[in-house]
Order: sequence, then C-alpha cells, then structure tokens
Amino acid sequence: MRATIEEETGALESKEKIVCSGAIFYAKSTRKILYLQKANGKHQGVWSIVGGTTEMSETPWQGLQREIVEEVGFFPEIIKSFPIETFVSNDKIFNFHTYLCIVNDEFIPKLSSEHSGYAWTGLESPPKPLHQGLRNSFSNKTIRNKLQTIFDVIDLI
Repeated sequence: MRATIEEETGALESKEKIVCSGAIFYAKSTRKILYLQKANGKHQGVWSIVGGTTEMSETPWQGLQREIVEEVGFFPEIIKSFPIETFVSNDKIFNFHTYLCIVNDEFIPKLSSEHSGYAWTGLESPPKPLHQGLRNSFSNKTIRNKLQTIFDVIDLI
C-alpha cells in the first residue's frame, strides 16, 4: 500500500537534518585556494575543501571552526569570511554551508589521518578528481561570479 503525501512528509520531517560546513581558503598574496585530498572512505583520492558535519549544539560556523582545527591542525588567521552558498538537498535533510575564508598567505596544513595531501591552486586549475559537490558549486555561474567579485575587491584592498 502506498503512503499518503502527509505520511511521506511526516516521515521526512522526523528525520534529523545533517548540517555540514566547508571553508574555501583563499590566499590573498598568491590568489590560490587550498584543497585537501581524502585519504580513505568513499571519497578516497578526491580533492575537496576543509569541512565536515556540525555537532549537536554547534552553529554551521562553529562547526566549521572546529573542523578547520581538526583538518588543518590549527586555526589560521582569517582576514575576512563570507558565506558563499548553502546547498540544500531535494529532501531538505542535507545542508552544506560554504564560506570563503580569506587569509594573507598560503600556509602548510598539519594533516590528520583524514587527508593524504594538500594543494594550493588557482580557481581555474583545481586538482583532480574534484569532489562532485565542489565541482558543481564551481561550475555554477552565480557562485563563480560571487567568488570573482570578492577576489577582485580583495585585490583592491
């Protein structure tokens, strides 16, 4: 027997949301972005940005701050951060908040066992294979224009 729309909607509402955050680190001095390569799991070998899942009482930004320390080994001095995008899955259960974090210079992350490598590259030449969600974001014209506008303004400062 097929469930009614109300039953299906209720089932969706009863599922807990998964809230994640990611940081696009942009080094002002070199105009490059930090990418980390996953060491294991279903995304082994895939390049992405710093980020992860928030814990119960954390806001997306607080969760991201914790993830930065866990994945980079310290909290770099961020000149300015900008919310860039909030991706929401079709079922509204998964939310991913992406922030652009401007730093003066590239830094060397102290990688945990979660990652096997890092790279600083330009927006136009990310390492491959790139995480599908990040690839989709970077392919989105609105997001690319937003990033480029911020990069252009940062260059003027």
